Amino acid sequence: MKKISFLITLLTFVFTAMAQLATIDSSKYPHLTNFTAQQDQAQMMQQLGIKKLRPGPSGNPKDLNHANEDEALANPCPQLPDALTTKKGKKVTTPEQWWKQRRPEIVQDFETEMYGRIPSKTPKVTWTAKITDHEFVVRTPVIARQMVGHVDNSEYPLIDVNINMTLVLPMNVKGPVPVLIMFGFPSLPAPAQPNPADMEKINTTFKAMMIQQNPDMKAVFDRYPAYAPITRLAGPNFFAPPPTDLSPTEQLLAAGWGYCVLEPNSVQADNGAGLTKGIIGLVNKGQPRKPDDWGALRAWGWGASRALDYLETDTLVDAKKVGIEGVSRYGKAALVTMAFDQRFAVVLVGSSGKGGATLQRRVFGEAVESLAGSGEYHWLAGNYLKYAAAESSFGGKTGCDLPIDSHELIALCAPRPVFISYGIPEKGDAKWLDQNGSYKATIAAGTVFKLLGVKDLGISNDYIIEKMPPVLTGLLDGELAWRQHDGGHTDAPNFQYFIPWAGKFLKYERRPK
Repeated sequence: MKKISFLITLLTFVFTAMAQLATIDSSKYPHLTNFTAQQDQAQMMQQLGIKKLRPGPSGNPKDLNHANEDEALANPCPQLPDALTTKKGKKVTTPEQWWKQRRPEIVQDFETEMYGRIPSKTPKVTWTAKITDHEFVVRTPVIARQMVGHVDNSEYPLIDVNINMTLVLPMNVKGPVPVLIMFGFPSLPAPAQPNPADMEKINTTFKAMMIQQNPDMKAVFDRYPAYAPITRLAGPNFFAPPPTDLSPTEQLLAAGWGYCVLEPNSVQADNGAGLTKGIIGLVNKGQPRKPDDWGALRAWGWGASRALDYLETDTLVDAKKVGIEGVSRYGKAALVTMAFDQRFAVVLVGSSGKGGATLQRRVFGEAVESLAGSGEYHWLAGNYLKYAAAESSFGGKTGCDLPIDSHELIALCAPRPVFISYGIPEKGDAKWLDQNGSYKATIAAGTVFKLLGVKDLGISNDYIIEKMPPVLTGLLDGELAWRQHDGGHTDAPNFQYFIPWAGKFLKYERRPK
């Protein structure tokens, strides 16, 4: 039944899209460019005057070109850009200097050289609730909404963008409640089911439809008069003991938080071929990017910001206490989102690696070339390719030539709470991610947190000599937090620490109704 329903839904969507395109006079609009990822990357290299990129290292330690995992070779340029020194060499000693002088410089460098800039004018998003359902998650009554955000495409109707998300809010606490936006794959958690009377009507109608389709079915149903083709799924058992290991979303609800799962690919595809489509392609009217145009990480962040726009209209949500979370590539996106949109109140950054919390200058595991020279270049602005150039009109550049680094991305979030999370290589959170490189960046970012009057990790800011604490030793006393759990490529084991830590700084405690 599920497969048939899915196919019907898919075919309906395809035929609807085809019908809409048939009514559009495409001659009135710029031609929609259809590139492969290789073609898109090649045209960007041509714009930049790059003839050849350095290949990224292999993640397989047995390969000849394997990634470096020797700490002695990991720091070719250990001196980081000083987050508290302006481009003119002036020391930043007051919060006012940070906000008015230094922070705008850092933002401009990140937008130009790494993540790209969001256009000054982007289309409006109109949110509608496709489904609103009252459900139970474990023992928590919730209201769950399946939301669709239609992006206005009236200026270029050849591209359609609809943002998918699910919002789940607890109904057993006094609101409004904080909400954590999570990059992932949205679905309703526990769809409410028909009561017995409604289920009987469904079965009666369904049997009649089957008999109409195949009259022989009447004899079958006559032989089994009590049989019901459609039955209820098992509902919540309020007498059963609660599960010992709650999922992150169940932990949030139990603590009085809501959560919102946002599908990044519905905003922007996770590949280079999609850069002339999605929100980036829509704004560019189907044309290839320019070197400082935004990449997928900023596009996903833009989608999260539009989700926050909606949450600001929901009276059940405390819009001043909305956080952002993601793991791996979505961990990068969560940190980028927090850095550029100051409305977000807190962030949980899970195993983000290069392009996220790990230092760009480090040569350990994943490298600048891994992002720029591979199928991941679309996460970033075209200009980022310059730092993996082997042959070009401007010579060669490396991560050491970047005017900014990830400690400054973390610093852009200050003074709002930032929790950096990693697992261990033995469980699959590979050395490729360079956990130590993220720790060094977190240490270095602390100077800005302290300047703005909040606590950092509580140790020195000497990122060269400070050593990572042992696994399971959390540094959670300040607005800047670090914890390495003993699990794999996930941040789930850290939710039991993140929720009370965030609640403390957001001044939120669950208030039962």
